[in-house]
Amino acid sequence: MRSWASLTLALAGRAILNPRVARDLVSLVWAMRRRDWYRAAPFLPLPPTEYVRWRMHTAYGDEDAVPPTRDVLLFARWRRDILRP
Repeated sequence: MRSWASLTLALAGRAILNPRVARDLVSLVWAMRRRDWYRAAPFLPLPPTEYVRWRMHTAYGDEDAVPPTRDVLLFARWRRDILRP
């Protein structure tokens, strides 16, 4: 079973190799950030835990699922293509 840390490292590696992937991933994380993220520790623009658990349940049928790297990259690219006609 994969962890969120291993997913993050895999995505960071892909982002280092490809600036377009980096831009897509930063845009994705920024869009999903928690409101007022700068007011409470850890002071990072991360999505709310409840939202991530709901997304994993709707996508994979398990709130504790960790998505495959490929799925995250495909979603980030799809999002870029939809937002930029």
